[in-house]
Amino acid sequence: MPGPHQLRHICRVLAAGGLIAYPAEGVYGLGCDPANPEAVQRLLALKGRSAGKGLILVAADMQQLQPWLAPLSDEIYRRLEQSWPGPVTWVVPAASGAPALLTGGRDSLAVRVSAHPPCRRLCEAWGGPLVSTSANYHGRPPARSALQVRRRLGPGVDYVLSGPLGGLVGPTTIRDALDNRVLRAGGIRE
Repeated sequence: MPGPHQLRHICRVLAAGGLIAYPAEGVYGLGCDPANPEAVQRLLALKGRSAGKGLILVAADMQQLQPWLAPLSDEIYRRLEQSWPGPVTWVVPAASGAPALLTGGRDSLAVRVSAHPPCRRLCEAWGGPLVSTSANYHGRPPARSALQVRRRLGPGVDYVLSGPLGGLVGPTTIRDALDNRVLRAGGIRE
């Protein structure tokens, strides 16, 4: 679990436009400040990922996501509340000003409120959501340890937080909040 000194350092890295890697629910996440387009571009370039695919935001609570989302219906809000905090990523209507680098040019955004303590602590310390994408080159297996992140992504990552994964084998499930459809089946519990 990251301590206060470590969290302050990570926040300085993020504020400077840096990229971090951190243990998430099933794989290591690669993250940055979602409000910093240069950092998001750098993350996409490091992964070799198209901006048209969009990215996920991870948060400590629903309030951190509110500025990024369009007003949600009661039905959608109930779906989110029933699965959060937890290892389910939802694609929801995005706020009108949500950056295309995050939405992939669509009117929706993928978001998750994590129950995994390292993710929650990072987002709490940062004071908002972070970009959360698997720590890997696009199309390659995601890293499942800090050592794998360092070996696979090298100096492209400014800070790697070591710690345990959250018990899933693979990335989280992604669901469409409008119709509850599974868009990506996630990892199962170890």
